[in-house]
Amino acid sequence: MADTVLLTGVSGFLGGHVAAALLKAGYQVRGSLRSLGKADHVRATLAKAGADVSRLEFVALDLLSDNGWEAAAQGCRYVAHTASPFVLKMPADKMELIRPAVEGTERALNAALKANVERVVLTSSMAAIAYGHDRARTAPFTAADWTDLNGRHVSAYVESKTRAERRAWELMKSAGREADLAVINPSGIYGPLLDEDPGTSVALIIRLLKGAVPAAPRLAFAVIDVRDVAAAHVAALSGADAGGRRYPMGEGAVSIMELGNILRRHFPDRASKMPRFELPDWFVKAVAIFDPELRDNTGELGVIRRLDSSDAVALLGRKLIAPEEALVASADSLIAHGLA
Repeated sequence: MADTVLLTGVSGFLGGHVAAALLKAGYQVRGSLRSLGKADHVRATLAKAGADVSRLEFVALDLLSDNGWEAAAQGCRYVAHTASPFVLKMPADKMELIRPAVEGTERALNAALKANVERVVLTSSMAAIAYGHDRARTAPFTAADWTDLNGRHVSAYVESKTRAERRAWELMKSAGREADLAVINPSGIYGPLLDEDPGTSVALIIRLLKGAVPAAPRLAFAVIDVRDVAAAHVAALSGADAGGRRYPMGEGAVSIMELGNILRRHFPDRASKMPRFELPDWFVKAVAIFDPELRDNTGELGVIRRLDSSDAVALLGRKLIAPEEALVASADSLIAHGLA
């Protein structure tokens, strides 16, 4: 009988890709949903992606409720915890993000430990690695780096991911099982959509394709393809030496202006909608006074963060998908699904 993986957040952009990769690799997948009403849609989506959904089952789990976690993990050989809250606009109360991120991680890992699973793979983020540091840093961030929560411009989302991952390592250390936890720390996740849910990272591409960004602020971001992140989760489950480690994943640093130029080249019919020039920081900060979403990101103006993805490359045994390919795949999917 195939090994069973409890996969939390199976309906998400990343969770769906992880589920498809697990099923194609021969695993039995027990996917968690907040509501089982989504089960038929998720099953149909994964079948369309070429996965064998006869090995797929669902359980209802909530990051903020104890109900069902222990039972869900029973009989599983592995747990992959991808479920976590993510928003573009920071909430007035940061605990709206931090509490479900941390408590959800506690519930997933405690259930995994009680079920004595062999390994847990946790989806964290570069947010737990690369923030609160000197803005002038040029060296790539590595698995040895941690976000400084006392640093400047640390958002509620960054704090939620950092605290959740810290808590995961604490729990595994207390159980004497640090070597049985592997953590994936991706940058912004792009790539092809499996359904009409675009997730959150691709929101910027939607705005660009619709012509909603006539001029670009000086913001940049590292890029990783969702297919690589999903493959890393699968590889980390059973790789002999994969446990007890963090895996930063992100290629390059693409500015919004560069992203616009990429889309202009690949989608010439949308060329007129792309930003025509880069805005000075003083102007962006002035406009941000009246735009809460932009105001949350002014601390990022001019900051370049790069990741050392060498451990992830070694884990996968191949190069990562290039940022341009991942970004174009996102745009292609958005257009195909009528979302842009």
